Amino acid sequence: MPVQKPVFKPYYQDQIMAIPPTLDELVAKGHPVRIVNDVINRINIQGLLNAYKIKGTSSYHPQMLLKVLVYGYVSNVYSSRKLEVACRENINFMWLNGTSYPDHNTINRFRGVRLKDALRSVFEEVVKLLAAEGLLSIEEVYTDGTKIEANANRYTFVWKKAIQTNKEKMGKALGEIWQYAQSVAKVEDGLPEPPDFTDIDTEKVQQTVDTLNAVLAEKTDLDKKVKAKLRYVTREYPEKMAEYERKEAILGERNSFSKTDTDATFMRMKDDHMQNGQLKPGYNVQISTSNQFIVNYTIHPNPTDTTTLKEHIEQHQASFGKTLKTITADAGYGSEENYEIMEAGQIEAYVKYGMFDKEQSETHDKKKPFAQDRLFYNQEQDCYICPMGQKMNYIGDSKRKTSTGFEQTSKRYQAGNCATCPLNGACHKSQGNRIIEVNENLRRHKAKAYQLLNSEKGVEKRKQRCHDVEPVFGNIKQNHGFRRFMLRGKEKVAIEWGLLAIAQDVRKKAA
Repeated sequence: MPVQKPVFKPYYQDQIMAIPPTLDELVAKGHPVRIVNDVINRINIQGLLNAYKIKGTSSYHPQMLLKVLVYGYVSNVYSSRKLEVACRENINFMWLNGTSYPDHNTINRFRGVRLKDALRSVFEEVVKLLAAEGLLSIEEVYTDGTKIEANANRYTFVWKKAIQTNKEKMGKALGEIWQYAQSVAKVEDGLPEPPDFTDIDTEKVQQTVDTLNAVLAEKTDLDKKVKAKLRYVTREYPEKMAEYERKEAILGERNSFSKTDTDATFMRMKDDHMQNGQLKPGYNVQISTSNQFIVNYTIHPNPTDTTTLKEHIEQHQASFGKTLKTITADAGYGSEENYEIMEAGQIEAYVKYGMFDKEQSETHDKKKPFAQDRLFYNQEQDCYICPMGQKMNYIGDSKRKTSTGFEQTSKRYQAGNCATCPLNGACHKSQGNRIIEVNENLRRHKAKAYQLLNSEKGVEKRKQRCHDVEPVFGNIKQNHGFRRFMLRGKEKVAIEWGLLAIAQDVRKKAA
């Protein structure tokens, strides 16, 4: 019986084709690379063309480079060197670039320099295109933020508190030397009282050092420790103070920055499987979405979401020339200032405040029966009634400014006699008569938000938020592996996130 042999398909590696296939034939119909090509071809990129000068040698076409970058971010290829390789070896990239082979320096320069002033307009054109197709709404959005690690050393940090502590030590040391100089100086030296070292600068330090050296220079019987200390102060303090002032200028309103990316702030990030907080240099990325399409994005150096909303809304207005109709966001944005901003802009705010979720619990009232919001208010007499039925009379206003300069005003009410009250200790823990502070404007905003959030539309908005904006961050971080920026500096980080935003919208359109 003959031995059977396996049958294989023909394999001719060196076969010459009479009519070789085109790159277009090798790219599958409906492939995401075709969506990228179609979207970029249909939008206005005049702002990008304006980034090029008329004089000089010819350049790779910016439309081609933009397509390559966007498709790179769609397919998780973020490195300029990997993009260079893909342009030579990957059929999809070769189809996009028309067999042009830009090197990694060209790609990196295009991303970091050419797109600096043009990418925002490109992103806006993409959003307008998708809105015209009915895929998203520009006026009704869901807003949230996340922290993404910067491309910076985790251990080269500068802290504002450390600078302040060191400046206090310098002031104390100068004060001690000044007191010693007063004790040994002659009457004719005329050494005045020590300067105020609570707020010192380079000029004050230099003047103090010069004065001390002038007074103590001719003293032959100085304490050796004081002489050594004065030499150290003369040599080190003016230079150190100048360095502290440079760092404080970089810090601005922040509490920290990284030496390798001075725009990055140290933030607590929960990025391991145990969700343990780790301090890392990073940026707070804010986005607004509609139907899981990114409609707007902003980059912030501050770790909290509360102070980001104003700039975020202003960016939306600048981008699309129209105010928002509705915003839906979590309790991280529920501040008096934000409610005021949204009310002034006539934006319907489905934004939670801090205690909203707890107030939905049936046991909330039972857990805190003596809480401030449980007290009865007598509007005619402008007083609150304490749990024992006694009046808490108005005693004046208190004002404070937030870190953004927003002024909050609260009315203060004080009980008449808590010393002999049987509920003393259970009603409140403070010493003396109980004082409560009532921010009537914030209370009004909370009442308005409560009504909106618990309306039929508000319940739908709250449900939609959970699977509209939050999955976008999950998709970018988990599914596409982008957890750390590759570029340094806020401007370049904004470019990188803009490319990610365009890539997210293209992926969603292709889905």
